[in-house]
Formats: sequence, C-alpha cells, structure tokens
Amino acid sequence: MSEIRFDGRVAVITGAGRGLGRSHALLLGSKGAKVVVNDMGGAVDGTGGGAKSPAEEVAAEIKAAGGEAVADYNGVHTPEGAKGIIETATKAFGKVDILINNAGILRDVTFIKMTDEQWDGVLKVHLYGSYYVTKAAWPIMRENNYGRIVMTTSAAGLYGNFGQTNYSTAKLALVGFMNSLKAEGAKFNIMVNTIAPGAVSRMTESIMPKEVLDLMVPELVSPMVALMCSEDFKESGHIMAAGAGHFAKAQIVESKGVYFNPKSKVTPEDIQGKLQDIVNMEGAVTPPNAMDGVGKFFKKG
Repeated sequence: MSEIRFDGRVAVITGAGRGLGRSHALLLGSKGAKVVVNDMGGAVDGTGGGAKSPAEEVAAEIKAAGGEAVADYNGVHTPEGAKGIIETATKAFGKVDILINNAGILRDVTFIKMTDEQWDGVLKVHLYGSYYVTKAAWPIMRENNYGRIVMTTSAAGLYGNFGQTNYSTAKLALVGFMNSLKAEGAKFNIMVNTIAPGAVSRMTESIMPKEVLDLMVPELVSPMVALMCSEDFKESGHIMAAGAGHFAKAQIVESKGVYFNPKSKVTPEDIQGKLQDIVNMEGAVTPPNAMDGVGKFFKKG
C-alpha cells in the first residue's frame, strides 16, 4: 500500500498540547500536514488556562522535525474561541481540511452530588466545543468540497461509567452529532467519523491501574485517527475503537424484533410473551439513517 500522506492539507487539532491531541498532531505533522495545535493550557477539570507552553511546545516539536505548525490558545467552549481557532488556521495556512475534535475535561462525581456547574462545564467543552469548532470550519470545507472531521467519544459514552454521567452524556451525544453530519456532508466530500480511544492521559491516569496505562499509549490510537483523516478514507459514520494495539468498530444496532398487527390492540402482556424474541440480537442491523429506522415500522413481519 502507498504511504498515507497529508501534504498540502491543513489540520486543526483541539486539545493538542498533551496526551492524545499531541500524539495526533505529531503524527499528522510528520506526514506533511500543516497543523494548528490548539490548547488553552488549562487544568484537567477545565479551570485555569492561559498557559501557552503546551501548544507552543508541540508546534515547536513539529517544526523541529521539518514540519509546519502554529500554536493556538483559544478555548473551544465559546463560539468566539472556536472562530478564533479556525481563523488561526486560515490566516496561517489559508484553509482547513481536517478537524480533530479532541479537547476535553473531566469533572467526575456521582450523580447525586453533581452540581449544575459540573454538568454544564463538561458538556460545554466536549459537546458544545465540538459543535462550535465544527460550525466554524464547516463553511470552509463545503466551499472547498473537502473535509475530514473526527469526533472523540469514549467507552464511558458508549457503555456508561460510574461517576461520569456528565462525561458519558456528552460523549454519546457526539455520536448523534456525527450521524447527522455524515448525511449533510456527503455531497461536499466531507467525511465525519468518531474515535473511541483507550489511552493514558490526564483524564485517565487517575482512574486506571499503572500496568494498564503502560500499555495504553496515545501513539497506538493516533494511527486510526490519521487513517480517518486521510484523503483515501471515503466513508462516514464509523465509530472506531483503538487502544493498547487493539482496533475495532463499535456500532449501534437494532434487533430484528417482532411485528404485531398495528391495527389491533397490543398489550404489555403480548409484548412480554415475545420479549425473548424482541431482545434476540441475532441478525441485528444498523439502520443507515433515521428515516430507514422508522420505515421498518411499516413492514410486515
């Protein structure tokens, strides 16, 4: 196979001063991408900010290796900050081809103790941040008839995790965001996909044992992200899991189910009698879109 390259492409990577974002930035930069390294330099819970060194250090590392990069310090959590990130890209490199929505924070607490601020803060960065930056980049990609966008979900979003209702809600919402954008971007050659990473970062180092973290280096996630950002990747709507050398596809599926006559009365007892058939996942499928999902209601079993 030919080498995957990004020569001439401009990549914006949020939260790229450390961890996964840094790894994504270094890999794309090493393969010819012009990289906007965005990081506002805050703490893992989103407080603080204003430290320019993480973004500057990654940009300097890319340039020292012969690549092109600029640092950006805007926050993703406001429309103004998101526009500033994309303006950094257009002023430095003239366009945006690739967007990796990676920025995130953690404010873990059990639901009973969670404050509105802890809920809002996490959704503001993960969900609204991805929305704001994508919204700012989208018109440029449409105009250029080219775009590759990667959202970042997590196992907590796909499957849930104790003490992370705010985080898991935001992360699964990004899958819905992707699923609709894939339809709107298709005719403009904008591919939208999602990574579900398993890697050591400031957000995971306190909740996983060291022997696990030693295997979960960010560099084992970034190759999948790079593939989804490449010109050759012409598919949308994938949720790709990656971690510790393991790569897989995650998928939301629906069982074949059971049909009752829609013109007859259906009781809870009727459903209970067929429950084992209803929950049988053999032959489960993923509807390509909501209309196809609803369309099956009009079929006869």
